[in-house]
Amino acid sequence: MSNQWFVERKKCPACASTEFKTIYQNACDKGPVNQYLHDFYSTQGNVEEEYLIGAEYALYKCINCNLIFQRDIPNDFLMERLYEHWLDPKKVFELNKKVEDLSYYAKYAQEVMRIIAFLDKEPSSLKILDFGMGWAKWALMVKAFGVDSYGMELSQERIQHAKENGIKVISWDEVSQHQFDMINTEQVFEHIPHPLETLRHLSGGLKKGGIIKISVPTANDIERRLKVMDWKAPKGSANSLNAVAPLEHINYFCHQTFNVMANKVGLEIVQIPLRIQYQFITDVRGLKKKLKNFVFPIFINILKKRNYVFLRKK
Repeated sequence: MSNQWFVERKKCPACASTEFKTIYQNACDKGPVNQYLHDFYSTQGNVEEEYLIGAEYALYKCINCNLIFQRDIPNDFLMERLYEHWLDPKKVFELNKKVEDLSYYAKYAQEVMRIIAFLDKEPSSLKILDFGMGWAKWALMVKAFGVDSYGMELSQERIQHAKENGIKVISWDEVSQHQFDMINTEQVFEHIPHPLETLRHLSGGLKKGGIIKISVPTANDIERRLKVMDWKAPKGSANSLNAVAPLEHINYFCHQTFNVMANKVGLEIVQIPLRIQYQFITDVRGLKKKLKNFVFPIFINILKKRNYVFLRKK
């Protein structure tokens, strides 16, 4: 690596193993990876090409826990450029608003009700943290149910938005000062440089029996997709590589990875019973919605086909 804006990860960030294999490698400043970056960021901001000169996109697979991770990741400076400049916060906010219909919020309400029912406590007695809260939409849904709602975020613009809407915002160093019943991480851990250390730190802010939710991109046939390596495949399609998107999705998890990480930090995987999941279905408009709501709990609990897990503090 010959780029000052990138940091090389020399061990698996999920289990600290040094045994891994290279499954893909290509330049960031030219070729298919570079084209992907321009295609992706052009609608949300822009690419600052000068930071990519000499950088490589190298995917490793850990032999011990099966995590697939990007070897070279943006340093703190480039991370800030990426999330605050390449991704224009105002553009992203407006783009997200276009897909926020009734179903979007019904899904949040459904999940929150399931979690509260699983914790089996009065909502007003619960204390929940949304780690990487973005624009605080999930944290606001939790607050609407009477829960003491907290959030964490790096973006000052998003932090200010959350505070203006009544969310209690805390810093990284303040986590251990709290005893949360639940910590939510929605589409966060795939972006984190040190997921094992992050999980250990967050678990320090959980009360005994408290839970952490990890939800990250799923691509059950990721090995096949990596062999096809079609960078032009749109998000959501059969060959999409969004789960290992350069610069942003720097970790790709599987259930073996979650098990290894949980064991290392004193957590255990638990499941919200199917009874609770079916009890709190909120959106049954149309056959497609009904089928999706029926199948989703089976995919999670029985087939384990989604990277959506709950870890409980022992």
